[in-house]
Amino acid sequence: MIGNPIFIAGTDTDAGKTFAASALLHAAKERRMTSYGLKPIAAGAVSDQHGSLKNNDALELMKASSESLPYDQVNPIVLEPAIAPHIALEKAKRQTNVSELAAHCRKAIENYPADFVLIEGAGGWFVPLNMYETLADLCIELNVRVVLVVGMKLGCISHALLTVQAIADAGLELCGWIANSPIEPMPYLTENIDTLRRRIVAPCIGEIPPLTKPEEATRYLDISSLV
Repeated sequence: MIGNPIFIAGTDTDAGKTFAASALLHAAKERRMTSYGLKPIAAGAVSDQHGSLKNNDALELMKASSESLPYDQVNPIVLEPAIAPHIALEKAKRQTNVSELAAHCRKAIENYPADFVLIEGAGGWFVPLNMYETLADLCIELNVRVVLVVGMKLGCISHALLTVQAIADAGLELCGWIANSPIEPMPYLTENIDTLRRRIVAPCIGEIPPLTKPEEATRYLDISSLV
């Protein structure tokens, strides 16, 4: 795909995709690269002062980006309830599909060329978009490289390895993964990360400790393999 964007996937909803993606965007800015993030579909939003729904993850990506894109280019489909996107779409009597989301991404990347473009997913790898398609199908349609954010908590090893296998089965390149620790680190964190390092062929591009600001995480990331 033009622009060679990277899809940010997560082991689950709370893996820390937005935090890690924002940190990657800050790291790109430190290299003086033009950069921005896209969030094609988001569930969980509040109305701004003009009555327009805005998703916080999309706003965080915009804040971390070097380039300024209109909100509707970053997050074209925004849904109010913080539930699975396909259910939120049904409740709103709306529909979407891979073709529509892929067209949004391609249009944004064509209209706003940049050195470093991220596309953040919603939830985990196989989150449904409709009865037949998932976000994994969007990645296949766009033929993107993937960075996996592993939320370091009990169960993450199985979640991570299942997602890595699914990415491989889709014929996509896993170009790196990030170990992201929540505010309360899991027991035996080092041992869990070591286990993942031994079992995931793709490089670990960062181990992010408990932090509150994504710009503080750049020193824990090595994006040289992504650019």
